[in-house]
Amino acid sequence: MNINTIKDNDKITIAVEGRIDSTTASEFEAAIKNETEQVSELVFDFKDLAYISSAGLRILLGTQKLMMNKGKMKIINVNETVNEIFEITGFSYILDVETL
Repeated sequence: MNINTIKDNDKITIAVEGRIDSTTASEFEAAIKNETEQVSELVFDFKDLAYISSAGLRILLGTQKLMMNKGKMKIINVNETVNEIFEITGFSYILDVETL
């Protein structure tokens, strides 16, 4: 998994490439915690994300709860495979998701 962050004032975009699963979830969570301290807008770019497990979904849910108090969070460029996971789990109704 590769994680790239782009900061723009109080907005940060975190682009994730590869898989978020039980092996990489702690790295994903650490990247989020390191970058979200002083932002009011958090954007995840999942264009190159191949898969997300329940561990990754848990992190997204916790991050959304954190961002509700600070600003907003959205997920962009979600491919068909990841979007299907969001739909099956109901996360497409909980999170602000934009598909490709």
